[in-house]
Amino acid sequence: MKLFTDGIVAIDGSKFKAVNNRDKNFTDRKLAARIEQLEESIKRYLVELDRADRDAAAVLPGRVAHLKDKITQVKQQIQALNEIGEQMKASEDGQISLTDPDARSMATSGRGTGIVGYNVQTVVDAKHHLIVAHEVTIVGHDRDQLAHMAKLAKDATAEDKPASR
Repeated sequence: MKLFTDGIVAIDGSKFKAVNNRDKNFTDRKLAARIEQLEESIKRYLVELDRADRDAAAVLPGRVAHLKDKITQVKQQIQALNEIGEQMKASEDGQISLTDPDARSMATSGRGTGIVGYNVQTVVDAKHHLIVAHEVTIVGHDRDQLAHMAKLAKDATAEDKPASR
């Protein structure tokens, strides 16, 4: 149909949010912070149990049983996080997403913000606004994508002229 005869295209990337919740994505830093939070919780529970040992009237008996259950639950959570840490060591980029294993944590243009998702690179024809080529990556930045996407555009349009951004 010769829709791409001009060979002028625009190339850009967009972040698409995955189904994976940020709380189900772990990096070394997030994992360590979460384990530290849980350990602090255990310390608070132990302080309250110590207070109950010193003065039985200060803490209700039902509360003591509840605190012991909470400590057991938190220890189980820490064990589960340690297992996730072992799985992370096997991943190439040091992170793991539990719901959508291919999704990755990526910084966005907002200051200090990010999403768990994908970076979709798209080449669009400047005249007819049709998608010439696209590719989904898990790399959080566009820096290394331009040349590859330009080649895909060239192949799709069968043009010898280089694509421009």
